[in-house]
Amino acid sequence: MSATMEKEIVGSARARAGKYLTFKLGSEEFGLEILKVQEIIQMQSITRVPRTPEFVRGVINLRGKVIPVVDLRLKFGMESTEDTERTCIVVVQIRNATSVVVMGTIIDEVREVLDIPEASIEDTPSFGTSIDTEFILGMGKIGQNVKILLDIDKVLSA
Repeated sequence: MSATMEKEIVGSARARAGKYLTFKLGSEEFGLEILKVQEIIQMQSITRVPRTPEFVRGVINLRGKVIPVVDLRLKFGMESTEDTERTCIVVVQIRNATSVVVMGTIIDEVREVLDIPEASIEDTPSFGTSIDTEFILGMGKIGQNVKILLDIDKVLSA
């Protein structure tokens, strides 16, 4: 491996190291960069918007600003479930080509904030050429568990 290639790999791992908000969707645990999280709010009434994809649950009024809300279960092709007392909305700031957009993401349950060092983050394994994993930053190894670390910008902009 060339020195340049090695530096790029080490640099990308270092860029991924940091604090992550971890949460559950079904039986899986995910993480997203804490700096992308604006706030976590209780589930509330969501206004459905006609002719939007199924994973777009609708919009909410967040202190006078209307923001879209995406159901991450449906976005990831998981089975829909009833909301529980642990279901909440994580409000995130995503960066697209021209601006920063505030969006809500529905998750099953918030777990904790973890500081994940670069040594505990592995690249996403290859699942073959037809499977898109661009939205995954890496795999965080915490003890015997693996947390799927999401690039929330790519998850919500696709």
